[in-house]
Amino acid sequence: MNINSIRLFLVSLLAVLVVPALLLQQPAGQASAAAETAVSLSPEPKHRFASRLASRFMTSYHYRSPELDTEFSRRVFDQYLSVLDPNRMYFTSADIEALSEYSDFMADAVRTADLEPAYEIFNRYVQRSDERIAHALKLLEEGFDFSIDEDYQFDRSEEPWAMSAEELDELWRKRVKNDWLRLKLADQSDEEIVETLSERYENLRRRIHEFNSEEVFSFFMNAFTRSIEPHSAYMSPRTSENFEISMRLSLEGIGAMLQRETEYTTVMEIVPGGPADLDGRLQSGDRIVGVGQGDDGEIVDVVGWRLDDVVDKIRGERDTVVRLEVLPADTGLSGPSKVIRIVRNEVKLEEQAASSEVIELPAGDDTRRIGVIRVPVFYVDFEGRSRNEPNYRSSTRDVRKLINELKGQDIDGLIMDLRGNGGGALVEATTMTGLFIDTGPVVQVRDSRGKVELKTDNEPGMAWEGPLGVLVDRRSASASEIFAAAIQDYGRGVIIGEPTFGKGTVQNLINLDNMARSEDTQLGQLKLTMAQFYRVVGGSTQNKGVIPDIRLPTAGDPDEYGESALDFAMPWAQIDPTEYEPVADLEPLIDLARHRHEVRLESDEELVALVEDLAEWEADSHRESISLLESERRQEMEEAEARRAERFGADDGMAMADDAGQDDGETGPDSAEGDNVQDEERSGEDEQNEDEDLYLEETARILSDLIDLDQERLLAHRQTP
Repeated sequence: MNINSIRLFLVSLLAVLVVPALLLQQPAGQASAAAETAVSLSPEPKHRFASRLASRFMTSYHYRSPELDTEFSRRVFDQYLSVLDPNRMYFTSADIEALSEYSDFMADAVRTADLEPAYEIFNRYVQRSDERIAHALKLLEEGFDFSIDEDYQFDRSEEPWAMSAEELDELWRKRVKNDWLRLKLADQSDEEIVETLSERYENLRRRIHEFNSEEVFSFFMNAFTRSIEPHSAYMSPRTSENFEISMRLSLEGIGAMLQRETEYTTVMEIVPGGPADLDGRLQSGDRIVGVGQGDDGEIVDVVGWRLDDVVDKIRGERDTVVRLEVLPADTGLSGPSKVIRIVRNEVKLEEQAASSEVIELPAGDDTRRIGVIRVPVFYVDFEGRSRNEPNYRSSTRDVRKLINELKGQDIDGLIMDLRGNGGGALVEATTMTGLFIDTGPVVQVRDSRGKVELKTDNEPGMAWEGPLGVLVDRRSASASEIFAAAIQDYGRGVIIGEPTFGKGTVQNLINLDNMARSEDTQLGQLKLTMAQFYRVVGGSTQNKGVIPDIRLPTAGDPDEYGESALDFAMPWAQIDPTEYEPVADLEPLIDLARHRHEVRLESDEELVALVEDLAEWEADSHRESISLLESERRQEMEEAEARRAERFGADDGMAMADDAGQDDGETGPDSAEGDNVQDEERSGEDEQNEDEDLYLEETARILSDLIDLDQERLLAHRQTP
């Protein structure tokens, strides 16, 4: 998965299950203390050491070892600017010209640990963001005329840098006007709009000021790694820890989902079965104002702290005590507070674990039962596995258990749902494939020296021998593609959905802490691309992905998403096929099932409506601007609502005005402005999410058709002589 996807995924798995949330701020006119203080961050000694190590490993061991020349330096410079200001709404062309003095030396900055240029660029970004936000707050005092026919260009990623601060003022005037209009269309009053947007912009300012030296180093190092290819990355100590949590699907903490509201860390939700849930005293809405370690440790005031830092205080080893001073939700901010003692324990992150369900379909006079196993990620508890713990957690073990449970429910076929599965552990892709084939090679792995290693299933027998479908989408990547490709190449099952992401490279983790000069120094890890995947038939999954046997209707051009659309992606390649024994040739059956599917696309009301919605979304998705004329926006909204009401019914459709009332949810560098594009397209994405069950139902119908056509050929077991 790419670095943006990794960051979004890991944030959801923080310590006590931290959930990113809007950080509501003070009313307009009361500038935060952080915003009033000039920010001037600088690198720490450990960052210089980590920088030298990263440069050495990247140039010596990466599959595509880069030359740290001028061309590469300019690439790093452009990537770093893209991290900070992707929509070109903060820097002017004069800023870029001034900062360009560093552009030819950015690679050397990593090699020699001369990191000051990266921090100077970031400090200027903070300065410019303060100026822009101050301008946005001033615009709220003036109001807007929505009878003027003008457009707001929300996608400026390919536009030239603004020539002056005055040009940026005009861009931001339209941005703020669009924000106001979206809330106005959601029936908010002018007073409510000013309050909402003031909180939003102050919130953005505070978040930018809360970035620390560690995070700036991470931004810059990832600009460096992504200038080589998209999937190499620097993982800060905190990100490394959360990555390990995500792989083992468990952590040691109290089991509470937290968010930041104004100066307070607030409990958003209690995780069922976790220590806080079993204790019963901590409740949703409670505000955490202090954290103490053990029964006697001082309770440290955490009001105004960053969310991550509060999490670090609460998280800890199992069977240890943490004391939380909280303002209960039912008493408000006036208190009094109370102290809750909780013993930390293991918290299972079940939302990322494999799960199952059964879909029932009519089959003549009978009912056909199709089992579904959803696998969000290929996970494994590496530590438990290395220690040979008998009950260590893994996706393959969980799927095997679910298959046995589904067998007990007399299913006729099985769907492996890998939509949105961005990958995970390579070993899990191999072992999970082994649940559906007897024995044999699963994937070929070629390193930078040209050496090819076979990853093979050596365990005889199968957990499931019956009809099999694999549902994939454009977000299915890496390990998901290995699994889907092997099932397809063996003729073991049918791949259904849309072309997958196309990530066919192997990353290894290098723990820089092992080279630290002190045990107390944490340097983080490097995720280094060191090899490439190849299917047993010889072709790579890189760039092209896995092409489904039967494609479901989806929007978008495959060339505009996935690996092939990423900067500096490695090309598709091919090596010799390896010896393997296919189970069956399913193509004749697939052709017949595809025909039945195409007939339903023209006759089934829900599928017809889906195709129409996708065509409409496709037309809108290429928009880069939106009208600021209220009458035109209201007409567009009403037409969209009418279409939704016609499809879902008047009471079921989600009004576009509700969408218009949502906050931007900016998160600073790496997505500070890109959210605007997503906001304008969100209605189409929401409809796609609503149609996910329809995709699953149609996949079940396709598998049922295949069973009708020739069940025997879909069975994996072969006759022995």
